[in-house]
Amino acid sequence: MSIRRRLRSRREPAELNITAFMNLMVVLVPFLLITAVFSRITILELNLPSGDEPAQVEEDKQSLDLAVVVREQSLQVFAANKLVKAFDREGDTYPVAPLNELLVKIKSRSPETLDARVLLEEDVQYDVLVTVMDAMRVAHSDGVSRELFPAISIGDAPPPGDAK
Repeated sequence: MSIRRRLRSRREPAELNITAFMNLMVVLVPFLLITAVFSRITILELNLPSGDEPAQVEEDKQSLDLAVVVREQSLQVFAANKLVKAFDREGDTYPVAPLNELLVKIKSRSPETLDARVLLEEDVQYDVLVTVMDAMRVAHSDGVSRELFPAISIGDAPPPGDAK
């Protein structure tokens, strides 16, 4: 019996077959590299106010100072601190298409302006913010995309009834 045990212990260890693991890595590495590139495309740059510096007000009276205030029941568009137009909410959806059309008209009057603000009430959902920002950034018509206001800042909406 002891001879058999000695013979078993002298046998060569079994060879590891890592072919399946290598095949998995060959497929997995390119997949991860491709998805990493797509995740960078979805990042938007925002201009957030800093708490350290006081807000600087431009002295330029020609400034457009475009702001879209997202309220619970409406969208309000302000230019040069004056209400341009208000769009009432239709059921659960905000009127983003008419907002986009109005912003195209505003952009045609002031083509050099790139910045705009989105001011939100407290309980506005994130999806609404992204939808309004998309409508402010780009206009799509006849299969052509046109840049509107790509430099978007976000902030809190003023109380209803106050001038923006």
